[in-house]
Amino acid sequence: MIHHPVLDQLAKHGVKLGLDRVKGFLTFLGEPQRAYPVVHIAGTNGKGSTSAFVSHALMEAGYRVGTNLSPHLEAVNERIRINMVPLPDAKLIEALEAHDRVRWDWARGMRIEEVPLTYFEFLTTLAFMVFAHEGVNVAVVETGMGGRLDATNVVQPVVTAITHIGADHMPELGTTLEEVAGEKAGIFKRGVPVVLGVLPPEAKARAILHAERLGCPLWVPGKDLMKELRKGRWNLRTPEGTLTDVKLGLDGLHQGSNALVALGILHQMRKSGFHIPDEAIKAGFENTRLPGRLERLKPTLLIDGAHNEPGAEALATFLSRLPRPAYRVLLVGIGRERDPTKIVAPLLPHVDEVVTTRCAHPKALDSHELAGLLQDMDLLLADGGPIEEALPEVYRDAHETIVTGSLYLCGAVRALVGQGVLDNITPGQGQLLEAEE
Repeated sequence: MIHHPVLDQLAKHGVKLGLDRVKGFLTFLGEPQRAYPVVHIAGTNGKGSTSAFVSHALMEAGYRVGTNLSPHLEAVNERIRINMVPLPDAKLIEALEAHDRVRWDWARGMRIEEVPLTYFEFLTTLAFMVFAHEGVNVAVVETGMGGRLDATNVVQPVVTAITHIGADHMPELGTTLEEVAGEKAGIFKRGVPVVLGVLPPEAKARAILHAERLGCPLWVPGKDLMKELRKGRWNLRTPEGTLTDVKLGLDGLHQGSNALVALGILHQMRKSGFHIPDEAIKAGFENTRLPGRLERLKPTLLIDGAHNEPGAEALATFLSRLPRPAYRVLLVGIGRERDPTKIVAPLLPHVDEVVTTRCAHPKALDSHELAGLLQDMDLLLADGGPIEEALPEVYRDAHETIVTGSLYLCGAVRALVGQGVLDNITPGQGQLLEAEE
């Protein structure tokens, strides 16, 4: 489902941090989020991949898994998954419209005059209801923007995790990485195990302090969690054991860190009574797929939702390990709140040209404006216009096209490829013709 009038209307009202609305509505609904155990995952980057690793491993172990991810790429269905399959349109529309009616019943009873619930709050509470209705054995829930005041922070988790801390959303979450870490550590619950990914020193110290104050069993990289890569396969270790010779289903060196956090989560769950054999974990990790993360849609078309500096650096590392084609073009489009130079700079050594674009998302920066913001950088630059025009042209000209800057942009490219817009185009023709001339 691409659009629905209820969601389109909610999307106009922006973000409002806080838990009172969600708590009140969920109480009215009968606390559906308490009907199943929950894994709660926060992080600036990596929480989607980590959630996917955990979900696939639990599925291999025989659990019926609800997974709540955000944002979506192509359709809102992707945010609410049962055994990693997005909820079908018919089910989603039926659930959404029933949820909307109940939302207004609750609002009238509470004499709420403003719009009851934000877009994210509505979809989060809808996911909790769907999971209860579908009878999941466990839910894997990733936070949205932060943690402490995030709409997901109403669950009673069996384990929590922070995958990564970066500078995203600092106006809302704090002025330093330490403050951002404090907000994300707000998902920790007293006595509930915590697993940390690789964090900057000041963020790590803040997260550890918060976990210790709450008496949370804590696993951190280096001390409790270790990883090594040999010939493309990972060995991952926690205090509960080692998973050896794993070929991850998601590409990129950074996925080793995400898989290590996922293993920590699963081993902590196993300690608390879940039956999760290592064979199931290994199979789950190897079978994990997640669209928009270093995803090759065509032999010469790679998309990656890198939307900040750490994501761009991970993409740059991946590109550095690939054979360099004759002419590689970066097709980039970003959200209005992002700094494009921090996304483009790490990628410049690995591409020959940068072409700016934009998708139809309301937060997308205009391609002409984006090109203007990149003018001071030392690069070969062109304004490609809307993605519907830029993608076929760049794909024809380049020997390899890299699309990045936004998950929504990646979703738009996936949709265009699915519609066959590139089917009759041969890559690299533009550069070959220029060479012949």
